[in-house]
Amino acid sequence: MRISSRRKAIAFFLTFGVCLAALAVAVGSGWIILNWREGIKVFLGIIFFGAIITGLVLNTIFLVREIRRNEQHDSFINAVTHELKTPIASIRLYLETLQRREVDEARRREFYQLMLVDTERLMVTVEQVLKAGAIAQKKASSQRIPVDFNTVVRECVELARARHHLLPENLDYRESLPQSGSARMLGDPDELHTAVTNLLDNAVKYSLDGVHIAVELDAPDEELLVLRVRDRGVGIPQNELKRIFKRFYRVRQRGRPRVKGTGLGLFIVRSIARNHGGRVFAVSEGAGKGTTVTLELPRSVA
Repeated sequence: MRISSRRKAIAFFLTFGVCLAALAVAVGSGWIILNWREGIKVFLGIIFFGAIITGLVLNTIFLVREIRRNEQHDSFINAVTHELKTPIASIRLYLETLQRREVDEARRREFYQLMLVDTERLMVTVEQVLKAGAIAQKKASSQRIPVDFNTVVRECVELARARHHLLPENLDYRESLPQSGSARMLGDPDELHTAVTNLLDNAVKYSLDGVHIAVELDAPDEELLVLRVRDRGVGIPQNELKRIFKRFYRVRQRGRPRVKGTGLGLFIVRSIARNHGGRVFAVSEGAGKGTTVTLELPRSVA
């Protein structure tokens, strides 16, 4: 209901701005036609009405952007609230069951395991929010240490397999490195772990019909490292490929169940890539055809 009303508000302000601009053009054109013989008045009139039209257009664009930004912010708040309330309610239910009923040892261990899973989900959500806030205020640091990016990726792949209960064939990792096998670079190990983990978690999250993810680390030259994460998931429409890296932004596709999340994962990846002098981008042939996200990082500090 709220989303529908905001869309109506966007349509109203857009139509209102267009109508005002059209009215200004009509009035200005009529005034110029009536006074075309007086050069100075015509010249000043063109400048004046041009300024009015420009102001109306910019004001309309600003209002529409603010409405969309508020809509994304509310969507983020709702998503975070859901991500926090669901595991808390689950943990509370298990604790109440253990408190009020006699439960055998096997069942008790099962409850403990489920509560640990819910706790991990809580930690991931909180860390995402805190990391996004810290990265948004943090400038690129010039203090980097030597890091073996190949080791970082391998650790993240193993962690993703354990966290999501995946087999090696579900999450395949390959490297195309020089004979030395070196993937050394200067960087922040914690940030690099966060970036790779977010890419893998995002690929798993949007693989709704079975997880088939290919991870490849390449070193095309002595200055660059390239990590590609390719999935066979829901895919991304062409007009959404750049927006997915914005904060709070989440792709919505009709006929697909809503994927859990906060809309911060890829924003964090982009921020970390920029802090290291690199970039990240996505390629997809469209909805239902999978996505390839590429992370490019220089070996030295940019």
